[in-house]
Amino acid sequence: MKELYLVGIGPGEDRQMTVAAHEALEKADVLCGYTAYINLIKDRYPGKEFYSTPMKHEVARCQWAIDTAVSGKSVAMLCSGDAGVYGMAGPILELIENDPKAMEVEVEMIPGVSAVLSGAALLGAPLMSDFCVISLSDLLTPWPRIEKRLRMAAEGDFSIVLYNPMSHHRPEHLKHACEILLESKSADTVCGWAKNIGREGEEKKILSLQELKDEKLDMFSTVFIGASTTKSIGEWMVTPRGYAYPEE
Repeated sequence: MKELYLVGIGPGEDRQMTVAAHEALEKADVLCGYTAYINLIKDRYPGKEFYSTPMKHEVARCQWAIDTAVSGKSVAMLCSGDAGVYGMAGPILELIENDPKAMEVEVEMIPGVSAVLSGAALLGAPLMSDFCVISLSDLLTPWPRIEKRLRMAAEGDFSIVLYNPMSHHRPEHLKHACEILLESKSADTVCGWAKNIGREGEEKKILSLQELKDEKLDMFSTVFIGASTTKSIGEWMVTPRGYAYPEE
């Protein structure tokens, strides 16, 4: 059977991978993915064939995975977090659509714990009400469109999660994003960030939106910006759900 598993490995830590993810990686003949993600799990699956590519080679990696599955090997495409959240699920399915031979491949999606969830768990309960997720990477999305989404999310008073807040090539993106949000959100808005979630060097911090503007983060950081109701409770960031509590 020609099989292609799209596997979300969560943060990459063994205990935060689902049972289904482990089973798919055990069944696959070849484990394929971004080099950093392959390195996270390589030692756990001795005897497997591995294929990895660096960033900016995503389409070539997806095509290789499809071609290898068509040849008769079962392939697991690894994605950090969840394959359907800024992962390879979309490109894989789009490539298959235009490849008659690939239509014979049985594709199975294996969900994983996205950084929006694992980061929220580190910080407390910042996503108890409506929220949205926005990537600040403008490699695939034009910056004017990102700016518009930030303004609309702020005006809608969502809790906002930011992926890819900054990198060496775009060190000012988080600062610019905060300046846009400060147009309609209070400078005291409770925010937080989580870094290297479930990996060595894991960190977290709760701070205000004004303070967030000057933070130095990286691509392994996930940023949480509270709604107007979000508050800090001790070391936790909490967005109230709205339940009525009895008075003491």
